[in-house]
Amino acid sequence: MSDLQTPGARPANPRFSSGPCAKIPGYSLDLLSDAPLGRSHRAAVGKSKLAEAIDLTREILGVPADYRIGIVPASDTGAVEMALWSMLGARPVEMLAWESFGEGWVTDVVKQLKLDATVRKAPYGEIVDFTQVDFDKDVVFTWNGTTSGVRLPDGNAIPATRAGLTICDATSAAFAMDLPFDKLDVVTFSWQKVLGGEGAHGVLILSPRAVERLESYTPAWPLPKIFRMTKGGKLIEGIFKGETINTPSMLCVEDYLVALKWAQSIGGLKGLIARSEANAKAVADFIAGRNWIANLAVDPATASCTSVCLKFTDPRITDGAAFAKAVAKRLEKEGVALDAGAYRDAPPGLRIWCGATVETSDVAALMPWIEWAFDAEIAALSQAA
Repeated sequence: MSDLQTPGARPANPRFSSGPCAKIPGYSLDLLSDAPLGRSHRAAVGKSKLAEAIDLTREILGVPADYRIGIVPASDTGAVEMALWSMLGARPVEMLAWESFGEGWVTDVVKQLKLDATVRKAPYGEIVDFTQVDFDKDVVFTWNGTTSGVRLPDGNAIPATRAGLTICDATSAAFAMDLPFDKLDVVTFSWQKVLGGEGAHGVLILSPRAVERLESYTPAWPLPKIFRMTKGGKLIEGIFKGETINTPSMLCVEDYLVALKWAQSIGGLKGLIARSEANAKAVADFIAGRNWIANLAVDPATASCTSVCLKFTDPRITDGAAFAKAVAKRLEKEGVALDAGAYRDAPPGLRIWCGATVETSDVAALMPWIEWAFDAEIAALSQAA
């Protein structure tokens, strides 16, 4: 192992976590100096900041004017749960899962809400066959599998004339992928992903069809206060104008605003997508010429451009979990990649966040270090044999 040459270049920013993700380039706490700290979110300044965050979200993501956007508690999880508990039960339900978070929504709907849902699953690295899905039912799915590194390539399989609602967890897709809002009735995300914001806040986007469901349907189960979006059979419009259900962090809102304005400065959604795709390509180009590592995504058309998941394929590896953990530990010890191990429920390997806040030069600089860590661990296995 002493003969192994360490790569010459190092990533300037070793933060490749899949959430909370790397801050925007050039980030400084000084950028938050305009945050209205110590002020009520109900004061004019607080309402103004929250409304601005909603308006910029709409502008950058291209959300239709008749869709509502709300900032809600408990990150993406809270946003998804609000939709599931408030809207499901009016029609038959179809649950789609191909990674751990999608599995979590299946558990909530089947075991907690106790709905007799049709469940379609695909193994890690694949997605379900959308041509088999019945969109006359309410359909729940993730757009991008954060823990599996696979995504929908487009929304072509979702009919515009569907009778059911489509409820889409887009937390690691929003701001890095082109979401077809005409095919989506509920979209959720947390800004701690692609825009590198701070955790705890979720965003819930509702189509007019979703609003109609909320105003015409009352679930059979009780709803906790933070899930309630209607009063007297009408949508609580204030939620979607910045009058949040509970107290938000104005520091986190300011952080989100800074990231949104940075996104504007690089060309909006097109610029964000281009950065993420370039980062993912740097990984794809690296693994293309090596037979000991591969993308977990089976079909390149469904490979994620944000949460890029890799698996080791060398036959000399007998304990995949231990090997992958050792490689990730070496990368962290060298200070070249922090939090780069696969998600705990996913197959063993690495997960490299390639969202828009990551610099492509850092992704490219990391690749030789992955090879170095792999060679070092293979050498260690040979010595132990």
